[in-house]
Amino acid sequence: MHNIHRRNFLKAAGAATAGLVTANIALNAYASSVAPKPQVGKSVIGLIAPKMDVVRVGFIGVGERGFSHVEQFCHLQGVELKAICDTHQAVVDRAVDHIVKQNRPKPTVYTGNDLSYRDLLSRDDIDIVIISTPWEWHAPMAIETMESGKHAFVEVPMALTVEECWQVVDTAERTQKNCMMMENVNYGREELMVLNMVRQGVFGELLHGEAAYIHELRWQMKEIDHKTGSWRTYWHTKRNGNLYPTHGLGPVSQYMNINRGDRFDYLTSMSSPALGRALYAKREFPADHERNQLKYINGDINTSLIKTVKGRTIMVQHDTTTPRPYSRHNLIQGTNGVFAGFPNRIAVENGGFGQSYHEWDMDMQKWYDKYDHPLWQRIGKEAEINGGHGGMDFVMLWRMIYCLRNGEALDQDVYDGASWSVVNILSEHSLNDRSNSVTFPDFTRGAWQTAKPLGIVGA
Repeated sequence: MHNIHRRNFLKAAGAATAGLVTANIALNAYASSVAPKPQVGKSVIGLIAPKMDVVRVGFIGVGERGFSHVEQFCHLQGVELKAICDTHQAVVDRAVDHIVKQNRPKPTVYTGNDLSYRDLLSRDDIDIVIISTPWEWHAPMAIETMESGKHAFVEVPMALTVEECWQVVDTAERTQKNCMMMENVNYGREELMVLNMVRQGVFGELLHGEAAYIHELRWQMKEIDHKTGSWRTYWHTKRNGNLYPTHGLGPVSQYMNINRGDRFDYLTSMSSPALGRALYAKREFPADHERNQLKYINGDINTSLIKTVKGRTIMVQHDTTTPRPYSRHNLIQGTNGVFAGFPNRIAVENGGFGQSYHEWDMDMQKWYDKYDHPLWQRIGKEAEINGGHGGMDFVMLWRMIYCLRNGEALDQDVYDGASWSVVNILSEHSLNDRSNSVTFPDFTRGAWQTAKPLGIVGA
């Protein structure tokens, strides 16, 4: 889908004079939204859906990210691609052509307007829906998917406000349907290996993590009518905070058993000046171009600090503007040592391969040989062949379908999606209050205290 609600973004960008009042209203709304809420269903921690011999799939949004999912699903066994929906005819045609060329039946198409997806949801021959639309549609579509009796699998972030997070959680609990935010980075080879190492105690007791989404994306500003930049650019005019926290935060959260023995307690956030996007627009577009009329307010670099109930700390950074190499940090520090990514390196005091912890060991092969995650050992080669961010996309989708067909709980649940996504809005609330700390809602309503840690599949 593309270019949805663009006028609303432009109107919001021109409302800077109401900033202070808006900030106060937002803080008041935040205060009420973190208060404990009555449960409307039962917890979906460990939810197991009835086994499915074949998983029947519908896709909402088959543009940039959505088409990648279509490609990957064509390589999976035990799935039927029943229907696709998008407002842009060109991407619909591309997805249909690809599916047919893979010798699969032609899916039914829904298009024409922003609400065509409801016709897809009205069908009774679809089990799960893959949602890959602009961010503002994620929560509403996930909610409607579950209400229609289907499991929702939604791209990141899952929601954009605290209230939306609660609405998604409440709907999952009431309908007893899965709502998984598809955080693909949790299925990267390094992230899976580190999770295995953490579970085996290689790094000792965990103390601190670092997560990031550092990915220079100014070039997306040139995507005017279609593709991601046609709508994502406007978020830099609408919110100041960490716009995209989950890629780095998901793996660190799994290392630390967040929502499974520990949880996020509070957050404080700071942003640098917002300079880079305006400078880029001045350099790359004519003076009278719409990109030069926008007021970019999102700080080029956001740094947020999270404290967990058990006292651990996590640094989360966001930067899609400055010229620098890609990084998710992926750092986990324990009492016996540390792993850090980009580039991958390890230092441990005891139990390593003889190298001093005063020096980084950057030879990963021996660590892979000893600690490669069993899931990667099982399908890693197939994942690398089929692609998708180094194979992580394929592993994620394969694992989703495996769990649904074999009656197993998913690796990520609605509480993970809510907790990781809400950093987006909490960082804004903290910034609006001079970086004072803000409290995380407990989306599990206390169930985190007894939830079992995520295990090592196949160990």
